[in-house]
Amino acid sequence: MTQRKTKVHEANEIVKKYMIGSVAVGLVPLPWVDMIALTSLQLKMLHRLANLYEIEFSENSGKSLITSLLGGGVPVSFSGNVVNWIKIVPFYGHFTGMISMFVFGSASTYAVGKVFIQHFESGGTFLTFEPQKVADYYAQQLDVGKTEVKKVNGSARKKP
Repeated sequence: MTQRKTKVHEANEIVKKYMIGSVAVGLVPLPWVDMIALTSLQLKMLHRLANLYEIEFSENSGKSLITSLLGGGVPVSFSGNVVNWIKIVPFYGHFTGMISMFVFGSASTYAVGKVFIQHFESGGTFLTFEPQKVADYYAQQLDVGKTEVKKVNGSARKKP
């Protein structure tokens, strides 16, 4: 296996690890606390990816880029806000919100990771990242992420 393939494989493993870790964020019962926790988790993932690709990491830049990337797609950011409002509804809303946040959080973590892997693989840095140019790719990866979450959830259920 070439060094580049090894690096991409390791990057994908990092994304998978953080995608699985973001499942727990969906279980947070407090509206907006889960979004803060999710952003923090995604920021740590970006830091790990930056270290792998030997790119200088700035927490402020990372936060700004995640916010720009997620905020660039109105339906995505809107769905996150709707999920938080749903959690306010007693009983039904709490469980519906948890399930929705579980899927949204994990899928968005996957998509963010994939976008940055593609960017870093092409020689990009945090300074050259342009969220509006990757919005379509992010949306595609968000859909793939939803499928990946279902696979992970399904395999977790099958284990004794």
